[in-house]
Amino acid sequence: MRCENRRCSGWQGAALVTLTYVYFLIFAQFAFLKRLTNIGIADSRLKIVMAAMAAAGIFSSLLAPRSITWPSPKLRLRIALAIAAAAAFATSAPLDFSGAVVIAFFIGAALGLLTVTLVTHLRDLANGGDLIFVAGVGTGVGYLICNFPPLFNAPATTQASVAGLFCLVGIGVTFFADASPPEPPCPNKEAATPLWRALPAFTALVWLDSAAFFIIQNTQQLKAGTWLGSAHLWSNGALHLAAALISTLLLRRWGLAPVLISAFLALGGACLLLLNPSHAFPASLLYPVGVSLYSVALVVYPSKLAAATSSAERGRVAGWLYSVAGWFGSAMGIGMAQHLHAVPATFVAAAGCVILVPQILWLVQRRGRELALTGVVISVAVFVNTMLSAHSAPRQLSQIARGRRVYISEGCIHCHSQYVRPNTADVDLWGPASTVDQVRREDPPLIGNRRQGPDLSEVGARRSAIWLKAHFFNPAEVSGASIMPSFGFLFKDSRGDDLVAYLQSLGADRIPERLAMETTWCLDPGAIAQANADEGRRLFYHDCATCHTPQGPTRMRWKSSFRRVPINLTRGPYSFLVPQQSRSQIMNQIARNVKFGIAGTDMPGHEVLSDQQIASISLWLSEAVAQSAVKPHLQPPSGKEN
Repeated sequence: MRCENRRCSGWQGAALVTLTYVYFLIFAQFAFLKRLTNIGIADSRLKIVMAAMAAAGIFSSLLAPRSITWPSPKLRLRIALAIAAAAAFATSAPLDFSGAVVIAFFIGAALGLLTVTLVTHLRDLANGGDLIFVAGVGTGVGYLICNFPPLFNAPATTQASVAGLFCLVGIGVTFFADASPPEPPCPNKEAATPLWRALPAFTALVWLDSAAFFIIQNTQQLKAGTWLGSAHLWSNGALHLAAALISTLLLRRWGLAPVLISAFLALGGACLLLLNPSHAFPASLLYPVGVSLYSVALVVYPSKLAAATSSAERGRVAGWLYSVAGWFGSAMGIGMAQHLHAVPATFVAAAGCVILVPQILWLVQRRGRELALTGVVISVAVFVNTMLSAHSAPRQLSQIARGRRVYISEGCIHCHSQYVRPNTADVDLWGPASTVDQVRREDPPLIGNRRQGPDLSEVGARRSAIWLKAHFFNPAEVSGASIMPSFGFLFKDSRGDDLVAYLQSLGADRIPERLAMETTWCLDPGAIAQANADEGRRLFYHDCATCHTPQGPTRMRWKSSFRRVPINLTRGPYSFLVPQQSRSQIMNQIARNVKFGIAGTDMPGHEVLSDQQIASISLWLSEAVAQSAVKPHLQPPSGKEN
């Protein structure tokens, strides 16, 4: 009975392709091998069993096109499916080594006869439908069923029974096929792909596929990252189906070459990723894509794309293709995986040459003028670009721009932010709140992560260049108990000075606004009441002595670089004070300098200190002022000290 609706025409062919893939994948590659393992057949005996299957498959594939005993394709399909079903059901019976060899022989013989006969007469089974679409849907659905979690994870005997039942269904499907459909027109031999070009490419792909399959199946870590778990299986099935449909589109529009190239890129990439078990997940995405891409082509090529003008020629092409690429390529891939436990990168490269070179030669032969014109256009574009580059001066970055790049490359954003949050204590600590517009103008924005160090959005208004440089060399020396590591190595070249220039630019335009805020700030009376001179002395020697004592390490190291040498606060003169000030005025003046630093000098602020701590330092220093024999001066004395 032939379907009159072209939408459903070809369903018999698609169904037979599906059940053939299910039988081969879920039974011949999984259930049968698991059954052999369960009865203790391994090592050399396992090789004998698999050799029997391969020998029968090769012999049957080559013999099938020459069969004259069963001239009816439907009869050959039924016989092949019946043998395949019997072998599957027999696997569940009590089994020994001899029985395993016999069953393996019949599995190979049935598959050889089934696959060659099916693709040889797939034109007839398509019933006037789109043969490529029939093959694509059949292949994709077959792989999808094989990855159905309950079936994939079922015991070997259950998988064998399901495979046998599928074969029986296939026998029923053959009775629905049209008895004598008109054979479609033969392909143009000049446009077809010759066997000498397709056979090596398919062999290399099957080799890669079989090797990768065996490695994954026998490496627990790789298997866990690719095939274990329902989520993996569903995703694999979906990828197989999607890739099969994509292969259908590629074959229909551009022919065999792009499918073979795409399949190699996916399978070769998967094999290279499998060299490292930690890359199992991306390999699990590439592997099913590559397999389904070439699997559809493996069905379509002898049926439609080969240089064959009759069923007999298509049969011979299919026989050689499946005996060499299918059986021989699969055996060699498994053998490589058994001995090397990996697919070497050199073999992937060699397979790439086998697959890509013939396709490129064909492209040159058939599209020589187009390629030549493309080469001329590319050469002219490269020449023009080279000439323009040679005569155009490279854009020079400013020192600030170079410093910003250093800031990014050294990861400063991981410990420092450049965003003062509004309505928080950040405003008092680091300066006026940032705006969204300021952030949007940056490319890229440098808001920063969780803060380990101070905010730097206003650092140019709070720190001098020499202080920043001293801080990069030894952070803990100039910034109390800082945990920041030294970045002195940046000053072995221009990066250090570039970074300092960039930091100096941050907030530099807001210095007047900041000074206006600082002049109005005074100590809180509560902080003054809690001030403690002894605590002030301790804080002084912890945070200030490095610059404000005669032998302070920062004072000694950078003395020649200071704009004005820091005051020796242990004895004066205290030139920053105004004469005739009251004790409270002196404390507030000192507190203001401690908190915000002194504009026009290298004196930094100590924003992280609390008001009570600042009041304690101010109390201790004000007592030193009161006890000093040297009177305060309006102007610093001659010399550099201020």
